Amino acid sequence: MSAVADAKRLVVKVGTSTLTYENGRLNLRRIESLVKVLSDLKNAGREIVLVTSGAIGVGAGHLGLKERPRDIGGKQAAAAVGQCELMYTYDKQFSEYGHVTAQVLLTRDVVEDDRRKVVNTLCRLLEYGAVPIINENDTVATEEIEFGDNDTLSALVAELVGADALVLLTDIDGLYDADPHQSPDAHPIPEVRIIDQNLLK
Repeated sequence: MSAVADAKRLVVKVGTSTLTYENGRLNLRRIESLVKVLSDLKNAGREIVLVTSGAIGVGAGHLGLKERPRDIGGKQAAAAVGQCELMYTYDKQFSEYGHVTAQVLLTRDVVEDDRRKVVNTLCRLLEYGAVPIINENDTVATEEIEFGDNDTLSALVAELVGADALVLLTDIDGLYDADPHQSPDAHPIPEVRIIDQNLLK
């Protein structure tokens, strides 16, 4: 815990279920709380990078769809709408605390082909005092260039910017030996010292 408490540069990832209600609408109270805490950390001299999920879910909710689209075109369309809604909300909330946000949308091929440019952009934004808000570019992403999930993306971003700590905000209260939503016998793993095959399953 001291590593997080002492971190100068911090990457924070927040998941869709934390940001939204089941109908896809934004949970404004949670977003306000998140932005307030992150703004306070910035005021204390920390550098913050926020990796956010939620574009497809928010877009589906904003469009009045009864469920998330399952086809690529539908997901991309919902993401295009959801990105606008998400960034408008984040920008409005952070601006109330005097902080500037910057949207950065990434796909795996961009990071692999232009890694140095991505690093330069993110580091310059931090140097300028902005809060980079990063999401996978679901509007153009296809299976071949997806990160898979934003947990993976946030870990990659933490490595790219040389973060001192990575914090994953989720509706699951830790790492388990099985999915606690599906297995009532799942046990929490309090500390990971070695990453082995059992952990990767």
